[in-house]
Amino acid sequence: MPPANHLETEVKFHLPDPDGLKQRLRELGVAAAAEHFETNIRFENPEGSLMPSDRLLRLRTDSTCRLTFKKRPAVRDGECKTYQELEVEVSDFETMAAILNQLGFEAVQRYDKRRQVFTWQTVELCIDTMPFGTFLEIEGDEAGIKNAAAVLSLPWEERILTNYLAIFDLLRKGERLPFNDVTFENFAAFRVDVGSYLPQLWAKGQVDQP
Repeated sequence: MPPANHLETEVKFHLPDPDGLKQRLRELGVAAAAEHFETNIRFENPEGSLMPSDRLLRLRTDSTCRLTFKKRPAVRDGECKTYQELEVEVSDFETMAAILNQLGFEAVQRYDKRRQVFTWQTVELCIDTMPFGTFLEIEGDEAGIKNAAAVLSLPWEERILTNYLAIFDLLRKGERLPFNDVTFENFAAFRVDVGSYLPQLWAKGQVDQP
């Protein structure tokens, strides 16, 4: 388990041309892992107070299974999204979900993504294909994140500091989507243009958002 003060620092950018970015990364000689599929289940406590208080309890499965808890740190960075993250690998997804249920936590939302991870200098670059669009997530130290964004010609003022569930909530309300789970199957019958919502998501110098 990471130390109690472990911090995750990241930003996101919307990618209208994922293939072009991948080509740029290949030109830079950036090492890449194979793309993988993730299923995430968000859990809530009986009071329903985790998400409203900017806390996240998540069970994720891909090649491994991990239980993750996130919350805002006492001191936040205005340039990047910074959260305290505690994560532990578990051996069985269904059993862990059952344990959480027995403790009073309820599985309230599923969200899926396809992810390819690139490692470059001090940062991790994740190309995330979500059911509603493709994004680049840059994680590492602030200097490394800013440098990677500059090298990849990503406008810093267009960085996104919120999470995928908050992006989906904006789309769900704006498009009146009749579902809560962020799956490729649910989005198959709906044509959603996330690009029209991007100005509402750009940081533009604001402090990090949940």
